[in-house]
Amino acid sequence: MANDLSLILDGSQVSGWTKIRVTRGIERLPSDFEVEMTDLYPGDLARISAIPGQSCQVAIDNDVVITGYIDQVRPSIGRDYHRIAVIGRGKCEDLVDCSATWPSGQISGSNALQIAQKLAKPYGITVTSDGNNGPSIPQINLMLGETAFEVIERIARYAGLLAYDLPDGNLRLARAGVDSHTSGFTEGQNVEEAEFEWRADLQYSEIDCYLLTMQTMGDAGANLVPVARATDAVARPHRNLYIVSEQVQAGRNIAQERANWEAARRAGRSQAIHIVTDSWRDGDGMLWTPNVLVPVTLPSLKIPEETFMLISEVTYTLDEHGTHADLVLMPPDAFKPEPTILQPLSPDVVLGAPNAP
Repeated sequence: MANDLSLILDGSQVSGWTKIRVTRGIERLPSDFEVEMTDLYPGDLARISAIPGQSCQVAIDNDVVITGYIDQVRPSIGRDYHRIAVIGRGKCEDLVDCSATWPSGQISGSNALQIAQKLAKPYGITVTSDGNNGPSIPQINLMLGETAFEVIERIARYAGLLAYDLPDGNLRLARAGVDSHTSGFTEGQNVEEAEFEWRADLQYSEIDCYLLTMQTMGDAGANLVPVARATDAVARPHRNLYIVSEQVQAGRNIAQERANWEAARRAGRSQAIHIVTDSWRDGDGMLWTPNVLVPVTLPSLKIPEETFMLISEVTYTLDEHGTHADLVLMPPDAFKPEPTILQPLSPDVVLGAPNAP
């Protein structure tokens, strides 16, 4: 395919951009883009009728990759050039930029998907999931000033889900690495550059989790015994990490989940691969897509044949150096959501209640 990028404004397609950057990822919201056109004739600037705040779509050939809004328009002229740059983000920018609103500031009896849908609806954003919508949450209170995405991210973590945007601009709640590309990256074939970021400083041999009590007048030192432990056989011995988990009715279970998550996440992020390839698409013509597994074979970097890694972020670029896709890959465990407690209060501690006789 030609990999021709078009900026669609009010039904009109503008192509011929001389510089392109489009970035999508599962740890960035929203997706964003920056395109630039140079060597314009003086009258060509008027032909590009982009206005800040205008709705738009970014398409690569026939594949839409971003649906959102223009944030900035930067026309410029010089003695020997005319140039225009257009910068924008996906529709979910409103979830990130704007304060969360809901009548009474409380949402009751809803799961993660339903809460996200309620907060996104005012912005015309649809929220879907991979079928795992999370448990029903009795009540969640919106804190004054927090953004809609801060609330959504919190309840998504509680449900064990990632929150990221789709090419149509809508929000997706999903687990990490459900789908796979049919082809991947192989040294000597479609890999122009590759770097394996293999680290030991992120890993700990033992991770102990302690409970944080809400009973401030309790016996001092009563909670200085770890209630959960996770180990990493790959880490150097005697590298210990202590973390604190909130004390609630199911505090010990959450503490073990937190310890396991910390170990898995650190192990995953100690094996990041950065790849530059000369195509925006895989062997079947599918654009490289975040949250999709891909087989990687890089023997020179000690990556065994067809090691499956998850695409964390992809950037499609076009400039004076040609057409490239820059990707960040990690093991799926690197993207397990952190276990969290929505209301870290002990149910047997009632503020203001008199002491029992």
